[in-house]
Amino acid sequence: MTDRLTRLLETRDWLLLDGATGTNLFAMGLEAGNAPELWNFEFPDRIRALHKGFIDSGSDVILTNSFGGTSYRLKLHDAQDRVHEINKRAAEIAREVADASDREIIVAGSIGPTGELMQPVGPLSHADAVSAFEEQGRALIEGGADVLWAETISSEEEMAAIAEAASNIGAPLCGTLSFDSAGRTMMGVTSSAYAGMQEKFAQKPLAFGANCGTGAPDLMRTVLGLTEAAPDAIVIAKANAGIPKYVDGAIEYDGTPETMAAYACLARDAGARLIGGCCGTRNPHLKAMRAALEEHIPGERPSLDKIREILGDFSSADDGTGDVAAPTRERRSRRKRAC
Repeated sequence: MTDRLTRLLETRDWLLLDGATGTNLFAMGLEAGNAPELWNFEFPDRIRALHKGFIDSGSDVILTNSFGGTSYRLKLHDAQDRVHEINKRAAEIAREVADASDREIIVAGSIGPTGELMQPVGPLSHADAVSAFEEQGRALIEGGADVLWAETISSEEEMAAIAEAASNIGAPLCGTLSFDSAGRTMMGVTSSAYAGMQEKFAQKPLAFGANCGTGAPDLMRTVLGLTEAAPDAIVIAKANAGIPKYVDGAIEYDGTPETMAAYACLARDAGARLIGGCCGTRNPHLKAMRAALEEHIPGERPSLDKIREILGDFSSADDGTGDVAAPTRERRSRRKRAC
């Protein structure tokens, strides 16, 4: 397998990532508690439509429908013995849609957290985590993924296990952590700490950054921290489209296409080169982001005041890099679902 992502980045200053998997699948009929990964078999045409919609909206990179594809996550749906076929099929569907495009599209094999706490905090050993991620990664690569893409990770230990798995199978890797309120992940990792640990991994990611979290302003503050700590790195920004709210019994995100377009340009000025949307991001958001980035003339690095003025206020007064305790309310559960 060749590193198509690096080759494409050699010809482009930025690439547009895709939008939300869960948000869009819920709109297609996915019910809460069901496994999106099983739709690769039950409703493959809907997964094809998801990917095609992203590509038609301007995405250069699409993530496979495999976020919960480890045996630990699939165990919740009695599908722990189907890791290989589920992940391989997820990659095959994405590859099929990508290859039908008249543009070069990168297929990224989505790998989410196991949902288990790793040692020394929890019971999951490093070796067992590596084995689980390696099993998933091999299937994604076999199905046609160009790169493994870890997302919504919270701990150094889990990211290290994913990196070792990628190294074992010779697969390129990108990785994003989810930084929540006070600028830290659920397990207390800060932006500067994450930037500093890249060289420690068994395989250094091609690109790293942040996804999900609490909204575009907070994610932008994290991106500033990442690019300041690692100015030469390829940084990823994948923000939620606003804040979730209950509307008529359903969750909707309040971020408009115009707001996401402004965020995309700010992310570019902050140094990010891989820019997309996470929870709540739909095709109209992506179309606006693509158009804005194509027309954008790079500007100076945005200040926190400028980010606040354009995108709204931050959820906390601190970015987490000072002497501030990690927020305890976010240590309760690691069972996040793709959004």
